[in-house]
Amino acid sequence: MKKKVLVTGGCGYIGSHTIVDLINNGFEVISADNFSNSDVSVLKGIQKITGQSVKNYNTDLCDLKATQKIFKTHPDIVGIIHFAALKAVGESVEQPLRYYKNNLLSLLNILECVETFKIKNFIFSSSCSVYGNAQALPVTEKTPRQNAESPYARTKQVGEDMIADFSLVHHWCNCVSLRYFNPAGAHESALIGESSRNIASNLVPVITETAMGKRAETVVFGNDYPTRDGSCIRDYIHVMDLANAHTKALQYVINEKNTSNNELFNLGIGEGVSVLEAVHAFEKTTGKKLNYRIGLRRPGDVVAIYANNDRAKRKLGWTPTRSVDAIMESAWAWEQQRN
Repeated sequence: MKKKVLVTGGCGYIGSHTIVDLINNGFEVISADNFSNSDVSVLKGIQKITGQSVKNYNTDLCDLKATQKIFKTHPDIVGIIHFAALKAVGESVEQPLRYYKNNLLSLLNILECVETFKIKNFIFSSSCSVYGNAQALPVTEKTPRQNAESPYARTKQVGEDMIADFSLVHHWCNCVSLRYFNPAGAHESALIGESSRNIASNLVPVITETAMGKRAETVVFGNDYPTRDGSCIRDYIHVMDLANAHTKALQYVINEKNTSNNELFNLGIGEGVSVLEAVHAFEKTTGKKLNYRIGLRRPGDVVAIYANNDRAKRKLGWTPTRSVDAIMESAWAWEQQRN
């Protein structure tokens, strides 16, 4: 029997790519996604890639009773990967209460279901934003968390704390928080990719939409930061490398290789790339000149952050294999064929 996994936010960007990787690694997957920032067409893309249809529950996870119905219908769920959350940094600055309500209440309800239905394995979608403006780079899992630069980041800090407190009294449940750096790119088939319902704010889709003429320009938010070219530095990781880390994290806890029932892992390629360097990588990879300009700094942006990913390599057996050029190539292929 295949092991059954619930992926919340399964029709979203990272969730959909992770479902593909899970299916390719022999898992049965069900999804919970209310399409607040995703599209039902993603399910067709997943089916074309994997040859399997995935059942999605159009459920608002802030509704506990509706969420419990999923678990009552599927008493054989062995693990949860919890992606479902609002994720735009700038929007969270403008709408903090909406972010706290959605991101924390949905997590609370999922953890209540973990407790009620005795789900032994729980993977949480966290973020490198929990580190704030780190004092030293690259960051490791032991790097102290600084003050959150946005309400979004604070929801991830509080989420990790909720899981830590939960794990202290539920020793039978294995929890893993995965701190992503900057996911980008698309599946190599170009059948799924980054396609949020809301206006894209992440750099790579902004770049590709500009190149397609969907946007007039790409704005680089600040060139006066204390970095090598004045623009912010990030760690861009290909979404399929990131997806595979979730599969490996789930296998890690299912096979009881974890030494604690609450573990943290950084997921990045371990290199810093500036915003301007990312723009030039797109131009080099695609041969297209990008219309960009330098703008003012954006509230909530961290100056520079990139990962030390040694722990994930050592304990999960995970190694990212795709470069920034591969990210740009796959993102551009996706952009050219999507609506």
